[in-house]
Amino acid sequence: MMPAPGATPLVPIPLADVLATAMQLERAGKAAEAERLTDHILAVYPAHAEALHLKGIAAAALGRDADAASLLERAIAHGLEQPHYYRNICAIYERLGRLDQALAAGRRAVALDATDAESYHNLTVVHARRLELDDAIGCARTALSLDPTRAGAHLALAEALLMRGDLAEGWPEYEWRFRLPGVSPPLPRTDRPQWDGAPLTDGTLLLVADQGFGDVIQFCRYIPWAAARCARLVIACAAELQPLVRQVAPEVPMFSKWNECPPYAAYAALSGLPLVHGTVLDTIPAAVPYLRAEPARAAAWRARIARMAPRGHLLVGLAWAGRPTHSNDRNRSAPLLRLRALFGCAGVTFVSLQKGDKQAEIGAYFGTAPLFNLGASIEDFRDTSAIIEALDLVISVDTSVAHLAAAMGKPTWIMLPFAPDWRWLLERNDSPWYPDVRLFRQSRRDDWEGVAIAIKAALEGGKEAVLF
Repeated sequence: MMPAPGATPLVPIPLADVLATAMQLERAGKAAEAERLTDHILAVYPAHAEALHLKGIAAAALGRDADAASLLERAIAHGLEQPHYYRNICAIYERLGRLDQALAAGRRAVALDATDAESYHNLTVVHARRLELDDAIGCARTALSLDPTRAGAHLALAEALLMRGDLAEGWPEYEWRFRLPGVSPPLPRTDRPQWDGAPLTDGTLLLVADQGFGDVIQFCRYIPWAAARCARLVIACAAELQPLVRQVAPEVPMFSKWNECPPYAAYAALSGLPLVHGTVLDTIPAAVPYLRAEPARAAAWRARIARMAPRGHLLVGLAWAGRPTHSNDRNRSAPLLRLRALFGCAGVTFVSLQKGDKQAEIGAYFGTAPLFNLGASIEDFRDTSAIIEALDLVISVDTSVAHLAAAMGKPTWIMLPFAPDWRWLLERNDSPWYPDVRLFRQSRRDDWEGVAIAIKAALEGGKEAVLF
C-alpha cells in the first residue's frame, strides 16, 4: 500500500538514515551505490523530492544527463522550491545544450539564494555558451566575491576574458586550471618554484608539455623564448609529440617518464608561458611555420596520394572529430554526415586525416568528391604532418590536426561551434595565433550543416581563391 502524501514511508530503517547514507555515497563518488539506495526510497514513496533530486545527481555522475534532467524536474514538481534543485538542473540543462532552460533555472537559483557561489558559477558557464560574455564575466566575479577559492569560477572567468581578447587579465585567472577538483597537477609534488619568466642564469628550467596535443602544438612556439632566458632547459613531453616539439628545441633534452626527470631549479607548464611572456593580442609569437614534415616521408605520401587522386583536383585533408574524452567534444566534433554539403564539391578530392573510431563514419560516405581514408595507415604525427605537406588545404574541427596544419603554415580552415574555445576569439574569420587559418563559425548552436554550406561556397571559388 502506498503511504499517504506527507506520511513517512514504512521502511526497515528510518528514511532519513537511508537518504543520508545515499548522500554520503554520492559525495564519495559512489554514484551507482547512491542510486540503488534512492531506488529503495522511491519504490516506497515515488514523489519524495529529495530522493528524486539525489537520484538525478547520481544519474548525471553516471553520464545519463537526460535521465538526470527528468528526475530533477520531478523533484522540483514535487518539492518546495529548493535553490540547490535549480542550481543543479541548470548545470545539467547546460550539458544537454538546453541553454534557455539552463538560464531560467540558474536565475531562479540565485533569486532563491543570492549567497550560493556555485549557482553564479553555473550561470557563468551558461552565459559563456550563449556568447553573452559580459554577463558571464559579471556572474564569475559575483561567484568569486562569495568564494574567492572557487577554481571553476576562476577558470570560467579566464576563458570568458580570453575569448573577449582580454589576455592580460585572462592569463592569471587561467592558472587556476590546475586547482580544479580532480585535475592532476602538471608535475609531481615539488618544492621547486614555478618560473616567473625572469632570467634563470644558474640551474635548469623544466618545461612541462601539459594539456592536450593541440595545446602543446600551439604553445611550443614559446620554447625558444624560454630557452633564451635560462642557462639550461629540459622538457617533459608525451612521446607522441616529441618529434614535433624537437623541431623547435632540437638540442633540448626531453623525457616522457617522471623517473627520468633530472634535477631542476624551477618549472613552468607550457600553457603557462603566455602569462610569463606577457602575451597580448599584438605580441603573440606567430613566426609560422614553426613545424614541418620530414622531406622523405612527405615525398612518399605525396606520391601515394597522387596515384589515388584524379589529376588536377584540389587535395583537401579532412578531420571532423577530436578525442572523444575531451570535455567539450560534444560541441566541437561534427558527425561526418552532417557535413554532407561538402560531398558534392566538384574538382575536390578529400583525404581523411581522421583517427580513431570515427573513421567508421566513412562507410556511409557517398558523394561526387572522392574521400580517401588514410587513417589506418597513419602511425603518428610524423605521418600526419607528411600527409598535410602533400595537400593543398586542410579542413578540420578544433583538434590537434588543425593546430598541426596551421603551425606548418598550410592553408587551414577550422570549423568552429557556436561557442568556440577561447583561443579563437569572437566575430573574426582569422586568428592571431596562425596567419594561414580561416575560421568558419556556426551562426547558431549545433549548425554544422551551415558551416559545411559556407565551406562549399568557398571551395567553389576554385584553387586560386582557396590558396591565395
